[in-house]
Amino acid sequence: MKTRILATAFALAGSAASAQDLSATLPDSVGAVAPALSAYATDDLFASVWADETLSVRDRALVTFAALVTRHEAGNLATHTELALDAGVTPAELSETITHLAFYTGWGNATAAAEAMAPVYEARGVTAEDLPALDPDLLPLNEEAEAAREETVQSNYANVSPGVVDTTRDILFLDLWLRPALEPRDRSLVTVAALIAAGQPEQMTFHLNRAMDNGLTQDEAGAMLSHLAFYAGWPRVFSAMPVAREVFENRAE
Repeated sequence: MKTRILATAFALAGSAASAQDLSATLPDSVGAVAPALSAYATDDLFASVWADETLSVRDRALVTFAALVTRHEAGNLATHTELALDAGVTPAELSETITHLAFYTGWGNATAAAEAMAPVYEARGVTAEDLPALDPDLLPLNEEAEAAREETVQSNYANVSPGVVDTTRDILFLDLWLRPALEPRDRSLVTVAALIAAGQPEQMTFHLNRAMDNGLTQDEAGAMLSHLAFYAGWPRVFSAMPVAREVFENRAE
């Protein structure tokens, strides 16, 4: 019922939803146990952050979904799967997101996400035809960028773990990143969101640059940080802020 309200809101408002509509996703028990938390969620997170059009509601739903998968918050994923679908993320895009995040957050997180999402997909009549192909025609490879990435990884880590170097090249960058079911910008978006949610800002420089090369703007990246402060916590976001600042400053030069 709560997510049906969201569906109506998204359908009527296009990309915007009211704080009251988003509040429907908050369990009633939160207000009974922590009324101040409920007020912050309604007045600040829903009425202000989600309403900020710097980042679309669709992108916010995808970023939130990625953060929940990363943090193994499977108990919240059914509701946020519904929210993302109602915001315009397709079943194929969510499927591809958890496949992608298995490599960046761990197999267990992706498996738990799939288990939480399965009843939602069943209830909505999602079939195998709605999901990404197992062996699709891959997107074109940016050979120059891949050669630079491979050279960096080879020079730094070939003597540490050739297996990691090889599978990073063959499975991730010559296969996973080229799958067409998730646009390159969205794939980068969920990767950066996952790194922030996992508290791994040291991995962000490469991926935030890649995200911006794929079309994410600086304003959108900044809005993503503000959004994730609520879902991953202020300490993780403040750990990511210096990395984001350095990326922005270097790209401005």
